[in-house]
Amino acid sequence: MSAPLATRTGDGARGAALLLVLWLIALLAAVVGAFALTARIEQMQGRVLARGLAAEGAARAGIEYALTRVNASDPRRQWQPDGRPHAWRFADAEVEVALVDENGKVDLNQADATLLTELLNRLEVEPQAAARLASAILDWRDPDTLTQPAGGGEDADYASAGRIYGAKDAEFESVAELEQVLGFTPALYARVRPHVTVYSGRQRPDPAFASAEVLDAMGLQGNDLVAQRRQWNPESGQPAPGLPTGESLVGSQSGTYSIDSRARLGDGREAVLRVVVRTGGAGPGMAYTPLRWEEGASPR
Repeated sequence: MSAPLATRTGDGARGAALLLVLWLIALLAAVVGAFALTARIEQMQGRVLARGLAAEGAARAGIEYALTRVNASDPRRQWQPDGRPHAWRFADAEVEVALVDENGKVDLNQADATLLTELLNRLEVEPQAAARLASAILDWRDPDTLTQPAGGGEDADYASAGRIYGAKDAEFESVAELEQVLGFTPALYARVRPHVTVYSGRQRPDPAFASAEVLDAMGLQGNDLVAQRRQWNPESGQPAPGLPTGESLVGSQSGTYSIDSRARLGDGREAVLRVVVRTGGAGPGMAYTPLRWEEGASPR
């Protein structure tokens, strides 16, 4: 005998209600799970951001500390701005700082063709190409439209290469302009950049701060002189080493420095600052004026 119609209808309604409740529970579980996942992701992002800021702060502290040491009143505590790395600890961060006086670099606005060519040779550029690139640097900065004897690059040469902007015919305002000079590739620019400047105003770099490559380009024994420089410890009280000509390998500082500061936290987070600064600020309370500022980071 079949069940009454009312009974079958009630059972169907209860089944539908149960199914609806199960769907609602599943939906709420999905919503709660999504919320929990979002909160977890935001927490992780916040942690990464916070650690990144801590690493960047430590790298910035390295710059500040380097400037106090390079300008220390006690000569025995002074850091020599010749590119040697200095280890330092700031809170839970290990910081490595290297600073170079800009006087030790080849000035793109002052160096002659011979020095520029020799520097490019030391950076593994083939001699003929090095002479042509050095001439292109001269053509970029000089006001005339005459191409250098070794080649170079004036407006017509840039046009032939598809570079419609032509030669600048004015001084370099930044080292980064070198990438626009005819013949320079990003890879070559990366090799040249650490050794050149626009801030020294010198025709000849100061050997007290120059890299081995720059010293070689100047006709000196670069590796030997860099080793001699770094073996001298100002805390020893011994006189500073010098060149055979009598020129000291500890020079008078210009107050304009390239500084690389790398900070590494205990959890592996890193931050890197590569800057050029001039001591003395443009306003009250400023210890230095930034001339170039590059930031980098290495996530864990």
